[in-house]
Amino acid sequence: MSSQVAGNQTSSGTEDDYSYGSWYIDEPQGGTELQPEGAVPSCYPSVPPGLFHACLASLSILVLLLLAALVRRRHLWPDCGHGRPGLPSPVDFWAGDRPWMVPAAVFMVLFSSMCLLLLDEDPLPFLTLISPPSPGPWKMLALLYYPVLYYPLAACATARHGAAHLLGSVLSWAHFGVQVWQRAECPQTPKIYKYYSLLASLPLILGLGFLSLWYPVQLVRSFSRRTGAGSELSPQGLQSSYSEEYLRNLLCQQKTLESSSHTSKPGFLSWAWIGFRHYVYIPQRGFRLPLKLVLSATLTGAAIYQVALLLLVGVVPTIQKVRAGVTTDVSYLLAGFGIVLSEDRQEVVELVKHHLWALEVCYISALVLSCSLTFLVLIRSLVTHRANLQALHRGAALDLGPPPQGPPASRQAIFCWLSFSAYQTAFTCLGLLVQQIIFFLGTTALAFLVFMPVFHGRNLLLLRSLESSWPFWLTLALVVTLQNMAAQWVFLETQHGRPELTNRRVLYATTFLLFPLNVLVGAMVAAWRVLLSALYNAVHLGQTDLSLLPPRAATLDPGYHTYRNFLKIEVSQSHPAMTAFCNLLLQARSPLPWSPAAPQDGLRPGEEEGMQLLQTKDTMAKGAGSRASRARARWGLAYTLLHNPALQAFRKTAQSGAQAKGTQS
Repeated sequence: MSSQVAGNQTSSGTEDDYSYGSWYIDEPQGGTELQPEGAVPSCYPSVPPGLFHACLASLSILVLLLLAALVRRRHLWPDCGHGRPGLPSPVDFWAGDRPWMVPAAVFMVLFSSMCLLLLDEDPLPFLTLISPPSPGPWKMLALLYYPVLYYPLAACATARHGAAHLLGSVLSWAHFGVQVWQRAECPQTPKIYKYYSLLASLPLILGLGFLSLWYPVQLVRSFSRRTGAGSELSPQGLQSSYSEEYLRNLLCQQKTLESSSHTSKPGFLSWAWIGFRHYVYIPQRGFRLPLKLVLSATLTGAAIYQVALLLLVGVVPTIQKVRAGVTTDVSYLLAGFGIVLSEDRQEVVELVKHHLWALEVCYISALVLSCSLTFLVLIRSLVTHRANLQALHRGAALDLGPPPQGPPASRQAIFCWLSFSAYQTAFTCLGLLVQQIIFFLGTTALAFLVFMPVFHGRNLLLLRSLESSWPFWLTLALVVTLQNMAAQWVFLETQHGRPELTNRRVLYATTFLLFPLNVLVGAMVAAWRVLLSALYNAVHLGQTDLSLLPPRAATLDPGYHTYRNFLKIEVSQSHPAMTAFCNLLLQARSPLPWSPAAPQDGLRPGEEEGMQLLQTKDTMAKGAGSRASRARARWGLAYTLLHNPALQAFRKTAQSGAQAKGTQS
């Protein structure tokens, strides 16, 4: 008896063990983990990224120290050796003759590094050599580390020295070689999409590749220019060639307009070309956009690429995997929700795959539409920027909101100028994301409520709802049509060639009788107003030259407020006509060529040229050798005082007005 019970227990235990083990029959033996099908294993490069970053950071610090030794600040310590070492600026934003490709490439490299930092587990890679990685607060510190890392890469272009170009060549080749080495060793990563890291780093590699070619070319040119000792350099901050070209082209345009005022009326092609230039930015001869706007356009293009890439690889591969993994079990899942597509399971699988394919098409179409609209808005914004700057250069008052309470170079205006490009980039990223959501929902609703039901002849939910509510829509349509017809044929009467209001009694009666129906029409119009406003603001969210609020509340729009103050700073600090006349006056004072080793007498760096002219006008008048040069100097000074907003506080009218109010100027 006991043996039988023991045998039963043994047999039952064996069966339980077998059934228990069968639950985990798919588990790997020996504790090894199986990678899911299609998963990308983690890649471990031969050289740790932390070691690469430690070497690059050390090299950047060394280059920065060498640049500080090359750039001397003689006006700070004129009697101390050869001058005090100074830190070169990374970008000369108001130097019109400097190449804009280098700052654009460096900013694109910096922004691409920020995009890669968002999904990186090691925000500061060189810390992995000391302690295990721990993201969190280190990512905020990394937002300061990468600008410092790429600072010498941009500063080598502004030092204007052959040794600086040599240092820039070494540094750019080091950065470019490290990036290419890392992507070649680990082209695939398990994050989001196997090739996302490689695709997201393409702008980074392109920017570094351009710099690695630009610096050697400039190094060769610097060696070739050493033989010619008579190369003329303009004073620092005076954009001589661009400003004089702008003024010359402006005067030529005036002559051309006067000569062409008696020509015949332009034809259709001329009007079409004018309309095309009004909406598409085409470079104009003699005018250059400020470097800040060029950088903003470059960063906007990079932001469109990065956000579109993230939206594409984050959703489309997942939809494709779901569509490939659909089996006949999906019919039971749909039946649990009360959805029966067909009695045949295989047909249900095909229908589900077809609907998933339609969903993928809607998503990609919405993404293409969003990117296209954002790019067109960017081109249109460049045209608006140029028109606003040209109008401000002429002294016109634009409709940019209420006048400022203080001078253009105020604390608030400087803050807006500092953050303009960053704001523009952030607005573009958020605007593209919002557009993608709205357009995807719209295209999905249109596809699944209109096209797919009509194509398959089933699930006609929208058409059935319209069929059941046709009296409502027909009544609204008739009310709107009858009111428009009555307004045209009953309540208007043309007398003496002018339309006049008539039949007022009928007008009053119609207003009273149609009030309830007009309330329903107003509800539909209100819904359309909300939808149209949301769509319009989503499309123009990345456009800072246009306020998303009505004119009375335009100052509450932070993007438009930043744009207004940015324009004021740009016009007050880099007016090309003012710069051209200041340069001519300085050339008249000192005919000797400018030399960086021997600064001009009377030109004190850090002080505005217009202020120097204001303080030394008597010396200029006495030093003029002829009547023509004296008249030219006085006329240039008057033009500078009248058209330079930074000097308005020093004008006689401003001083007299301040004294009349009892204030101290």
